[in-house]
Amino acid sequence: MPKKLRRTDVLLVLSVSFLLGLVVARLHVGIALWPVLLLGIAAVLSNRNKSLQLLLVLLFGAMLGIWRGSAYLQAIQPYQDYARQKVTIQAKATLDAVYGKNGQLSFEVSDVQFISPAQVAAPGIIKLSGYGELAVYRGDILKLTGKLYPTRGGKQATMSYAQIERIGSEQNFIDVLRRKFSAGMQTALPEPLASFALGLLVGQRNTLPDYTSQVLLMVGLTHIIAVSGYNLTVLLNAAKRATGNRSKNLTTIIGVSLMTFFLLFAGSSPSIVRAAVVSGLSLAAWYYGRTVRPMVLLLLAAAITTYATPVYFWSDISWWLSTLAFFGILVIAPQVLRRLYKNREAPLLSQVAVETLSAELMTIPIIMFIFGQVSLIGLVANLLVATSIPIAMLLSFIAGLAGMLVPLLAGWFAWPAVWLLTYMLDTATILSRIPHIFHQNVYLSVIDMVLCYAVIASIAILLQRRKQAWFTDIKTDPKQGAG
Repeated sequence: MPKKLRRTDVLLVLSVSFLLGLVVARLHVGIALWPVLLLGIAAVLSNRNKSLQLLLVLLFGAMLGIWRGSAYLQAIQPYQDYARQKVTIQAKATLDAVYGKNGQLSFEVSDVQFISPAQVAAPGIIKLSGYGELAVYRGDILKLTGKLYPTRGGKQATMSYAQIERIGSEQNFIDVLRRKFSAGMQTALPEPLASFALGLLVGQRNTLPDYTSQVLLMVGLTHIIAVSGYNLTVLLNAAKRATGNRSKNLTTIIGVSLMTFFLLFAGSSPSIVRAAVVSGLSLAAWYYGRTVRPMVLLLLAAAITTYATPVYFWSDISWWLSTLAFFGILVIAPQVLRRLYKNREAPLLSQVAVETLSAELMTIPIIMFIFGQVSLIGLVANLLVATSIPIAMLLSFIAGLAGMLVPLLAGWFAWPAVWLLTYMLDTATILSRIPHIFHQNVYLSVIDMVLCYAVIASIAILLQRRKQAWFTDIKTDPKQGAG
């Protein structure tokens, strides 16, 4: 046994203990910062004693999680203090507004500063709808007056029938470019293909017709048009496999460009940030020829993103769905492909299909637990439709650019996207018409959900070739699909 802990072991223990600390903090247990810092220093100085260092790292991570979680709970306390009261706030729009229920403008805001009944800043996001402006765009600075209501999930509060007043703007070049690109997509493609394409590229689904949204829900394909790290993951893996054997620098440039595009255009949703962190760490390890353990990547990314916003771990379903889907892609899919193709490289279509099905398998139990709905045709729909995502995203991007730059010729550039997007929607529509393929109010209990994941974990262990492969190093190269 080595006298010193490996860095990956330290990161693994630190990440797990930090997440456990967040669980304790949610019970309103607090701690001062100075003992956390002392434990961190002691953990660094005790590197000659493996057992002592492991214990100190464990305690440091747990206490760091408790401190960060309790500090965040204190910061968002104004949402509880002023719940069900009329408040006035100043905030920045994080989404372009659309007209929703009763003709209200609906969007989300962040950078919240309460003006009344008290002046205090608070982190988090408010889901808002109201009147007063003809349009609201991402980056607008707004003064909002209305009644604040608590909510569940990743949002801290909601406000309906608010009075909206635009008092400034922090729109940048990317915001303007995003709106021009959306308009170009509407020029190049007919509806609902244009909204569907925007959903694939940047997660914009608020303009998608209700009928199309219901069809995608019934066949288990809603995730492909959500603001999700899933599409980013599939796209990065496809790009890496297509260029990884040709040029390492080219692959890195493409990967970084894709991540930057997603973060700038789609925003910083929990799932996209987490996917970008994992993909960035994996891409860096691959570029420098290092090996990486999938569990370390997943848990480290979870710790980093939840340190920034602990509410992701506590109640954000999109973060959990994204993390579980990534587990399927990063841990289960490579083992299935290795069993199917032995030492041969699997075809790109097969790799995308296995990754898609693995992600779907990991999210079904928690969806049934929370939403009580399941699509019996979901795996088939993902196999027939979701495997086309990388190509559909590329063709849709070309169509959007054509509509933005050369609108008179956009139809010629857009016809491949029209053909593929039509195939995807028509396939989903046909599958949704099969009787009894979508069931609601079929909730899983906590025990049932845990048992489902226990079975999945057992299958993953059985797929390993070696006894301790669960935590062995898996190289992040194109052949193994980590990313």
